[in-house]
Amino acid sequence: MEATKIREWLKELRRKKGLQAQEAAKLIGISVSYYCQIENGVRDCPVHTAKKIAALLDFDWTKFYEEE
Repeated sequence: MEATKIREWLKELRRKKGLQAQEAAKLIGISVSYYCQIENGVRDCPVHTAKKIAALLDFDWTKFYEEE
């Protein structure tokens, strides 16, 4: 079983914006649990959600699909 890759870069960007995970999830219109699963690398992020998160946190949405 492959270990999940925590998206520390995403957590850091959210923190720099002064947002809690709950606030970010609400602002983009997804559940807190789903948002946390994306940050923790448990769930993949569909393009439409990646674009919403990227717009909120001010980064290029394609970062979700880059190799770490």
